[in-house]
Amino acid sequence: MAVTVNLNDNGVSVDNSKDSIVIIEVQAAIKGGKSLDTTGYTLDVINAGHIIIKETATENYKPMPLTTGNTVYDTLPVGHTYVGVLIATILTKRPFAAVMLEGYVNENASPFSVASIKAAFMTATLNEIKFRGDLT
Repeated sequence: MAVTVNLNDNGVSVDNSKDSIVIIEVQAAIKGGKSLDTTGYTLDVINAGHIIIKETATENYKPMPLTTGNTVYDTLPVGHTYVGVLIATILTKRPFAAVMLEGYVNENASPFSVASIKAAFMTATLNEIKFRGDLT
């Protein structure tokens, strides 16, 4: 099923000042990006560095769900796989996503800790996305 995205808005500014700090280097990405299915995602903004997943039955791409309180990643939903990492901050209501498939992410600057899902994520993405702390 295709995801429908609304192209109209009343003008909203998004703080993308951390994007270049979170995403250290993009070596490969999904060409042309993806429209995300943001059903059930409660935040107004999806920040660069957010984990992106795909529902296997529909092939819809989605932001990784968060726990109640929106402080950490929840568990991977049944019937979903890890895909990559969001490259640039976007509005939830305009979910046009550039998705990194290979590269480096500064996990210290990521919007949510990847500690609880890191091993499974790296296995699923064949270790093509690497997490590093701040580089000096």
